[in-house]
Amino acid sequence: MGSKKEWWSEGIPFQCIPDCGRCCNEPGGIVHLSQTDAENLAQFFEMPTSEWLQRDCRRRLDGKWVLKSRPEDDICIYLDDDMKCMVYDAKPTQCSAFPWWRENLRTERKWNKVVRGCPGLSEDGAPLIDGEEIMKWVLADQEASKGFRHLERKD
Repeated sequence: MGSKKEWWSEGIPFQCIPDCGRCCNEPGGIVHLSQTDAENLAQFFEMPTSEWLQRDCRRRLDGKWVLKSRPEDDICIYLDDDMKCMVYDAKPTQCSAFPWWRENLRTERKWNKVVRGCPGLSEDGAPLIDGEEIMKWVLADQEASKGFRHLERKD
């Protein structure tokens, strides 16, 4: 992100709106997973990680694991009919980092498109998320977006 001061470095008001789900209700969205994300979700479902990967994920052409989408509408498999995340307490880092994705913050023009789609960015009284916190999420999302191909043993 360079050493120059980013346009968002003074902070941006944001508050996630309960049961909104608009960020998850995007056909064609790809949720990249870190190994830690996969392990957390497998634990949430009380399954071995390798079994959970086979059930709820797919491999991209580059071999990295990503979350499956619903075949009927290409929406996240964990978004229920009430627009609630069924795995909220174990959701992937990429999901937690939204809207603070590097590609969203790259330009104000791109950001304005995100603002139009995310009601939490125009919520009256939303707290100011400071630039350091935003950067923390940008970096977390970048790391998770690298994905993984093989489960590494952690001893």
